[in-house]
Amino acid sequence: MRRHELAAFLRSRRERITPEQVGLPRGARRRTPGLRREEVAHLSAVGVTWYTWLEQSRDIQVSVQVLDALARTLLLDPSERAHLFQLAAATDPTPASSCAGVTDAVREVLDQLDPLPACVQNSRYDILAYNRTYAHLLCDLDAIPPEDRNCMVLIHTHPQWRESVVHLDETMRLMAAKLRASMAGHLTEPAWKMLVKRLQSESPEFRENWERYEVVATRSKTKQFRNPHVGLLDLTHTDLWLSPELGARLVTYAPADEVSRERLEKLYAFARVPSAETAESGVRR
Repeated sequence: MRRHELAAFLRSRRERITPEQVGLPRGARRRTPGLRREEVAHLSAVGVTWYTWLEQSRDIQVSVQVLDALARTLLLDPSERAHLFQLAAATDPTPASSCAGVTDAVREVLDQLDPLPACVQNSRYDILAYNRTYAHLLCDLDAIPPEDRNCMVLIHTHPQWRESVVHLDETMRLMAAKLRASMAGHLTEPAWKMLVKRLQSESPEFRENWERYEVVATRSKTKQFRNPHVGLLDLTHTDLWLSPELGARLVTYAPADEVSRERLEKLYAFARVPSAETAESGVRR
């Protein structure tokens, strides 16, 4: 029953997507509603025969990496993505699936820290929760899909995030070294392997830095950000560990000077004015 439901769900999602939505030409002889099976297979980097078997309810094993690729290709929203993993009897490794360790008390602390930017991250750099000021520190974080809210992904692929980091090349090299150091205890975990594979695929800078095999421990330091709303910010980065065994930490940014303090207050004032989309949905993080 589960395999039949999974097959029907994949077919329904495939048929609702137009070729134009995924950057493919429509062509003059297209009769299939939505995407063809071979197109989904190609975009998801899986075999056409294998994907056909999946839609035929064959008894085959599906890895979380493949499920993640299918979810992205089929443009699934968070609820649909969760449904896909549930039908496949798999655990979604992305931060969109759960925010373990982010309690109501931790969220209250985040809110009380405003106007100081603060967020909760795990050791894989997934951003699990954040306050209003942090939401606008490097980009409009609310506009980023939850599964893409990862500092490693954003600094290597998101234009506005990259523009906001003053010392970009140095920071990317440092973060790759920190990720390699953290990954030593997670070498067999699918979510970690998926993250590295994605970064290697999407960022030549990451590939170059990853091959250096450098390792660096987490440390506090003053960072410079170029914010489009308030200008240059000098902030001292500090990690407060919430769950050492899981790598969860509260990341805070304190102003390094009075000018940055005043600009953070202005940024918080800006962040407190909800966008039309946020006001309509009532969702901030």
